[in-house]
Amino acid sequence: MTCILTGDIVGSKKAKNNNWIDGLKQLFLNQGNSPLSWEIYRGDEFQLEIKKTEHAILTSILIKAYLRSIGLDVRIGIGIGEKTHNAKRITESNGSAFVNSGEAFENLKSTKINLAIQSKNKKIDKELNLMLQLGLSFMDKWLKQQAEFVYYAIENPSLSQEQLGIKLGINQAAVSRRRKRANYDLIEQMNAFFIEKLKILHE
Repeated sequence: MTCILTGDIVGSKKAKNNNWIDGLKQLFLNQGNSPLSWEIYRGDEFQLEIKKTEHAILTSILIKAYLRSIGLDVRIGIGIGEKTHNAKRITESNGSAFVNSGEAFENLKSTKINLAIQSKNKKIDKELNLMLQLGLSFMDKWLKQQAEFVYYAIENPSLSQEQLGIKLGINQAAVSRRRKRANYDLIEQMNAFFIEKLKILHE
């Protein structure tokens, strides 16, 4: 089973510079090298293969948190399925994971939703997409500081609040407030729910 993310950057045309690209590339390098595992094309669109499918939701949220922390946002279609052709460039590979990702992404513009998932199981898709829409009700409203906290929390899951505070340059109490305002506990529950549903897709 493979997971493919297809996305584009919201607000990139209004950005004063393209510094966001370097940060995005650093995130993508955690999943592999370009162009085999990921590509940024047409200036602000991308395709990314997730190393471990169970990391799909957290990786998508990580990308969103990074971009919202610098005043941008992202649309992502998450596709789960098979990879039947492995080309030298990810944009030339194919399989049901690519089809599902592309279709999920194309539907985002018409539904005006920034994150959706598609697999072979419509029932599970419906449940996961409802979860994602509920999550977006607060993720789409993250302020820069809240998004920055989420970014560092996902990137450093083993760090304590005190250690995260050192990275963020704030005290532990401020870390706790940002965690609460970002609804990070709900993000962890969303991820756990996704992993449970993924087990059914593997059957």
